[in-house]
Amino acid sequence: MLVPLHSPGVPAAGPVIVRSIKDADIDQIVEIYAPYVLETAISFEDDVPDSAEMRDRVQNITAASYPYLVAERAGQILGYAYAGPHRSRAAYRYSVDVTVYIKSECHRQGIGRVLYDQLFEELGRGRFQRAFAAIALPNVSSVGLHTALGFELVGVYHKVGYKFDRWHDVSWWQRDVVPGTDE
Repeated sequence: MLVPLHSPGVPAAGPVIVRSIKDADIDQIVEIYAPYVLETAISFEDDVPDSAEMRDRVQNITAASYPYLVAERAGQILGYAYAGPHRSRAAYRYSVDVTVYIKSECHRQGIGRVLYDQLFEELGRGRFQRAFAAIALPNVSSVGLHTALGFELVGVYHKVGYKFDRWHDVSWWQRDVVPGTDE
């Protein structure tokens, strides 16, 4: 998928391409994820996974036939999104958890929306019915993106994550993979 977006700090030559992740993308994925781990409570991880760990995570997702997408322009990865199992029991097999991470200098450029649009298109071709997203609070940007994409708040786990010497709430959001379907 080609998308004409421009992001400050990223070469403007060429369109944004949304595609499946490749092994060669792993180091850039780690670079995008690292500030979320080290500087925010958006990720509850304490340590940034190295490339080998991230490669294993990506392989586990893709081997289970879930999509893992990147947005790329001029050889630079601007962000990524993926889906994975919501829970392990068979009754949850039609539900997925989704997430998106965007390079810090590319926020508010429409990249998250483009990645999610393509992710949902791919999920819609599969067996999936519901998508769920967890958002550590506060996170106004992520709440805004998910709301704009049709997610609805279904609940909040209060004081569920402890990072940077304080407790954080996590909100849970859901939407139909293909809106208007309920079979």
